[in-house]
Amino acid sequence: MSPRKSVAETAATRDRIITSALALATTEGLEGLTIGRLAVDLGMSKAGVIGHFGNKEALQLAVLASAVDRFRLRVPARAVGAAPGTQRLARAFDEWIDYMAEGEGHGGCFLTSVATEFDGRPGPVRDAVLEALASWSTYVKDELRAAVESGQLPKDTDVDQVIFELDGVILAANQSIQFHRDPRAPARARRAIARLLAA
Repeated sequence: MSPRKSVAETAATRDRIITSALALATTEGLEGLTIGRLAVDLGMSKAGVIGHFGNKEALQLAVLASAVDRFRLRVPARAVGAAPGTQRLARAFDEWIDYMAEGEGHGGCFLTSVATEFDGRPGPVRDAVLEALASWSTYVKDELRAAVESGQLPKDTDVDQVIFELDGVILAANQSIQFHRDPRAPARARRAIARLLAA
């Protein structure tokens, strides 16, 4: 039997590193990721950890990509069965709020935290965060336009303004949940979103 690792074993190890790194980055931030800490947590050598990525930035990008995939599976994917427009958006935002409130009730949103962490740092990680947020904005815009076209929202609805305000609610909810540990934050956020989607 060959001592070399199979492709499947290599992929499994890489996934294990990303999972551990995501858990660490959730509390320490992407910049808080250290190869040494991951190596200790995983019982691996530093070279064994970084060898799967090449450098810290590539590891950060892999962790971010994993977080984006989890978000897509947790938020928009669970809203697919809802009717297009305001109902689908309400369901998606409801899932997002649940996602933020998980983890002892104040887990927060990883993507929102990383956006704040890298908002003033140019480079590939910031670019990847911008791309993920732009994709979400496109999703929201498409559903709002469907709501306008179907008469769920007035014809003169300023879609970009609604997106701006929805983003503001989510940012406030994330801070209230994660930083203030306010148990009322999810309900407050849902009420604010319901008002915006009933405008």
